Amino acid sequence: MIQQVLLLTSAEDLDCTPGFQQKVFHIDQPAEFIEDQAILNLIFSDCKGNDKLHYEVSSPYFKVNNDGSLVALRNITAVGKTLFVHARTPHAEDMAELVIVGGKDIQGSLQDIFKFARTSPVPRQKRSIVVSPILIPENQRQPFPKDVGRVVDNDRPEGSKFRLTGKGVDQEPKGIFRINENTGSVSVTRNLDRETIATYQLFVETIDVNGKTLEGPVPLEVIVIDQNDNRPIFREGPYIGHVMEGSPTGTTVMRMTAFDADDPATDNALLRYNIRQQTPDKPSPNMFYIDPEKGDIVTVVSPALLDRETLENPKYELIIEAQDMAGQDVGLTGTATATIMIDDKNDHSPKFTKKEFQATVEEGAVGVIVNLTVEDKDDPATGAWRAAYTIINGNPGQSFEIHTNPQTNEGMLSVVKPLDYEISAFHTLLIKVENEDPLVPDVSYGPSSTATVHITVLDVNEGPVFYPDPMMVTRQENISVGSVLLTVNATDPDSLQHQTIRYSVYKDPAGWLSINPINGTVDTTAVLDRESPFVHDSVYTALFLAIDSGNPPATGTGTLLITLEDVNDNAPFIYPTVAEVCDDAKNLSVVILGASDKDLHPNTDPFKFEIHKQTVPDKLWKISKINNTHALVSLLQNLNKANYHLPIMVTDSGKPPMTNITDLRIQVCSCKNSKVDCNAAGAPHFSAAAVLLLSLFSLARL
Repeated sequence: MIQQVLLLTSAEDLDCTPGFQQKVFHIDQPAEFIEDQAILNLIFSDCKGNDKLHYEVSSPYFKVNNDGSLVALRNITAVGKTLFVHARTPHAEDMAELVIVGGKDIQGSLQDIFKFARTSPVPRQKRSIVVSPILIPENQRQPFPKDVGRVVDNDRPEGSKFRLTGKGVDQEPKGIFRINENTGSVSVTRNLDRETIATYQLFVETIDVNGKTLEGPVPLEVIVIDQNDNRPIFREGPYIGHVMEGSPTGTTVMRMTAFDADDPATDNALLRYNIRQQTPDKPSPNMFYIDPEKGDIVTVVSPALLDRETLENPKYELIIEAQDMAGQDVGLTGTATATIMIDDKNDHSPKFTKKEFQATVEEGAVGVIVNLTVEDKDDPATGAWRAAYTIINGNPGQSFEIHTNPQTNEGMLSVVKPLDYEISAFHTLLIKVENEDPLVPDVSYGPSSTATVHITVLDVNEGPVFYPDPMMVTRQENISVGSVLLTVNATDPDSLQHQTIRYSVYKDPAGWLSINPINGTVDTTAVLDRESPFVHDSVYTALFLAIDSGNPPATGTGTLLITLEDVNDNAPFIYPTVAEVCDDAKNLSVVILGASDKDLHPNTDPFKFEIHKQTVPDKLWKISKINNTHALVSLLQNLNKANYHLPIMVTDSGKPPMTNITDLRIQVCSCKNSKVDCNAAGAPHFSAAAVLLLSLFSLARL
């Protein structure tokens, strides 16, 4: 018998034939071929990535770019009648012919045009070698080898032989086919499996006694004929379908499809489906039907029987059988299990287990005060069962909230804003419950879907409340000790009880304050200092307690914010206080001084810089203003290596102003060969350049 072929073992091989995808092109002779203008695109593939692809053109006037585009190297008007393009990679080579319609034949012979070593045969069709596709059934039995076809060459020279190449011969899988080199008879050496390789692409050529190719190679296709040797397989499981309860008869649930590795063009892979078994078989043994050709599973019972709440089990398992050979008895079979879930729809409304609920809560407390219980016959795993609660009356101040417990479906009623017994000792809420999913049209929420909650508020002793809170005053710093700042005021919210209030200091970080325990008057016990580390952004914070006479006593806390106004009580200071200068420095600038003041404007800059007094002769030092906060100290002449102390007086702009005198220590050092030698042992060694750079950086940030 003769059959069909599969040459390839990968998806790339199945889709790819090595060589040019088009062998012959016709090009109308234009008035002129334009330089670098694409004439046509050639598509070549060696099926392995085209690594090291090289093109050659028979005319010196043309080239082929790496992308396959043919272009002229210059403007030309006549190129001849025919061009040939040769493409070659380490894995394949091929030739394409370009016919110039209207051109004159001025080309040389093809053998003269291409001067390359042949690493693989160039596909050429020779009419003397006659081949026909060979068809071989798979799974043939012994004996082997078997003759399966023949190649004919009527013009074969005397002494020449046939040679067969390709996958299945000299390429893996090797040795499957062979050819009688004298008669051209082709034989197969072992049984074939169509599902492994369906076609083989071989090549036949004739060679001389030295192995040189005379004719060919010519393609020879071997096709493997399918046999029914593969069972249908369900490969995509698990198969789980869902259908809503009450669905109409004929509702599609799911599709079951099997795979058969045999030839899909034959009955060997033509499948038919049926239901072998249904579990459970109640309320009907035939709840479902499967389309024998498509594999669609549909319902066949009335909607009334698809009631999830009355079914013994809302889950059905079907054994599905697929049979090839179009379902004939001789066909092979495969089975799989289909699980079908009867999904719930919201055909039952939730109902409170009782009409009224009671709760108690202490005033001032928050949290859950009662759990409201409901019943629902729908599936607990669905939105048809899950409850959503709403307070529809009795909550104008939004003091209550209700949330659903996801495990129990109960409504958790909570107090979120503390209740006040003195305002109201009782609250009554009306609450309704609904499902997350909407009810089906013929079901509605009834009176059982609402309930009343009665809440009793218990009185507790509440702490006094300061008003206002926080309390704020503004005073100058440095006010005299014993100054009265304010009188605090706290009231007891327990208006139905007659209680007294006493005051005390709770937090006074600097220890500056005291409070009268009876009337709440706050006065100072120390000098207030705006520059204290306990003051932040000119504000000092203290806390006071108000304690009632209840049993047990209740306490309230009040905050006092004292804004301190600045007075000029801090003298400015300079930085840095040490500098260096070379004894032969050409630049006599010594250091840039900056000044800072803990006070606020207008008690700070502009600062006034002066040399207070000098222990060396005059005319040696000079101080010059740079801006409101900085001045430059410089020498008027070079000095010998020594340590100098220069008293710098800086004065702020306060009224009255404050002055500070600081010794600036200046080291005059010997600077030779990039080495700095300062006179004072153990003294800090800073280069004048480094001190100036640091000072300029500080100046730039201001």
